[in-house]
Amino acid sequence: MFDDLSLAVGPGRTGLVAPNGSGKSTLLALIAGLRRPSSGTVTVDGVLGHLPQTLPYRGDLTVADVLGVAPVLAALAAVEAGDVDERHFTVIGNDWDVEQRSTAQLDRLGLTGVELTRPLHTLSGGQITALGLAAELLAEPDVLLLDEPTNNLDADVRHRLYDVLDGWSGCLLVVSHDRALLDRMDRIAELDGGEVRFFGGGYTAYEEAVDAEQQTAQQRIRTAKQQVKREKREMQQARERADRRASTGSRKAAEAGLPKIVAGELKRKAQVSAAKTDDVHGARLTQARARLDDAQRSLRDDDTIVVDLPQTSLPAGRTVFDGEGIRVRELFDPDPVAGPDRVVEAEPAVEAEPGGGAAEAAGVVVEPGLDLSIRGPERIVLTGPNGSGKSTLLRVISGDLAPDGGRVRRVDGRVAQLTQRLDVLDADRSVAENLEVFAPSMPPVDRMNLLARFLFRGDGARRPVRSLSGGELLRATLVCTLFAEPAPQLLLLDEPTNNLDLVSVGQLESALRSYEGALVVVSHDERFLSAVRPTRRLDLRHGTLREE
Repeated sequence: MFDDLSLAVGPGRTGLVAPNGSGKSTLLALIAGLRRPSSGTVTVDGVLGHLPQTLPYRGDLTVADVLGVAPVLAALAAVEAGDVDERHFTVIGNDWDVEQRSTAQLDRLGLTGVELTRPLHTLSGGQITALGLAAELLAEPDVLLLDEPTNNLDADVRHRLYDVLDGWSGCLLVVSHDRALLDRMDRIAELDGGEVRFFGGGYTAYEEAVDAEQQTAQQRIRTAKQQVKREKREMQQARERADRRASTGSRKAAEAGLPKIVAGELKRKAQVSAAKTDDVHGARLTQARARLDDAQRSLRDDDTIVVDLPQTSLPAGRTVFDGEGIRVRELFDPDPVAGPDRVVEAEPAVEAEPGGGAAEAAGVVVEPGLDLSIRGPERIVLTGPNGSGKSTLLRVISGDLAPDGGRVRRVDGRVAQLTQRLDVLDADRSVAENLEVFAPSMPPVDRMNLLARFLFRGDGARRPVRSLSGGELLRATLVCTLFAEPAPQLLLLDEPTNNLDLVSVGQLESALRSYEGALVVVSHDERFLSAVRPTRRLDLRHGTLREE
């Protein structure tokens, strides 16, 4: 993944960015001591905290267990009950105020009212992520490693996290694609090609620096191409001059009646001179090509996607979905990947408001009923706290879930849904074969040209879907979804950026700018939502939709 990597991170807040698959999480695991390097050393000065992407908590654990304070709370309870056994005081040590400190830390991260005895299986994915961070902060580490800490966090908890990290005084290293979080960093560390480069300032300053570098690289490429052309031209001209001199010399030698041995020596000298000239120009051409190769290597492969999607256009005001008095109570299936004793990282089926009991965690209740109309080509942003039922509402809109009450009407026209799982393609087929399934009447030449515009060029279009990286899978899913027959007139996006690197997020934004149909998007990424150019914002909480 990387070899002979050197990295030193001091006090302050550092954001680590790189494409998916570059080794960011592996690097954090090495620093945390969860993995051993095959060579080299890793040294951490002080107490270390680490919040990984996937939290390995069992559902039967309590909040106190995750915070690491359960034994102290048990000892405190025993002492308060009159048990003065010395071992209780040994466990408590100086942590007599541990309950107050734990509650305060939970409050800071939006977990007000969550009792320390509450089991994890009653919490949402966002609450579990916030709880994991609270546990790390409670330990007061000197070095804190965070791997995608804002995944699954709603807007309120995200901003609480921002506030906490704004006041961080130790060494902080954050892996994230959350641009708002990265903009709060003191520096950005870019992992690229097995090397790390540092840029002062937050993500916006990093983008500006990279953009300036790319403009310089493009100018170098243009200059290098001109030099290659000039050297080729001068080499050809030198060869033509040498050929003319050789031809003229042979003719004059023949006219002068010079002996063959003399004429031969003159010809040999002319050939040697021509060869030397050719060598000089050849060396110059080689150097010019080397400069071109070097300039091209410094140009990033961060291509945007620019396409036309006229088939997705909708007449202004045309209703594509109309719901009145929608009521839903949905019981969720456990995530088969997590297993029965694991809590998954993604927002799980158990959704409850902070402070709620286990009965609330049985599902999502939307009552007394929601009214919602979607008219083309409006772009709706759907927000709300974790557990409010946003994903459930998208499933009702798509027709994947029938409401338990109310009236729903959909007009003719295809509804497409893009979730963070990106699981709509056949993993055993190639990208081109999947597109053929979605768009069977499209001529093969047009399909290959279209795939090239989505950056699947040549053999890339023939790769099986299961071999694609996260960003490649996004592009493959996009091209099949947007160009399916019939074209989607309503597109539903459920946290589409959660597992994408920043380059892939930019490519998604550029593709969606070409979409002309109605769109509903659920996301906590404000930069992404702004790029979508919403026309309406709806907030779902406590079973009520409110226009913002």
